[in-house]
Amino acid sequence: MTHTPVNNSPETRMERIRLRLETALAPLECVLEDDSARHRGHAGAASGGGHFNLRIISSQFEGLRLVMRHRLVYDSVHDMMHNEIHALAIVALAPSEV
Repeated sequence: MTHTPVNNSPETRMERIRLRLETALAPLECVLEDDSARHRGHAGAASGGGHFNLRIISSQFEGLRLVMRHRLVYDSVHDMMHNEIHALAIVALAPSEV
């Protein structure tokens, strides 16, 4: 049985993150930025995990507190946390807040 390695190139990683967010939250807007270069030398960067900034607008956030919005985001990428994603800065808004 052969094992196919995961391609951890920044573009592919960002595409996977974006796809999971779009599938789980059907966002009206999803702006994902790779901020890893600013964190070179940081312990999380050494493990290969990236630093990302996310601005996401989804109707699923209507009526939810910030902690629940973040939970929905983290739930959609949970298996990528700590290996492909070291840090994720989130701005999660409902359409009525834009």
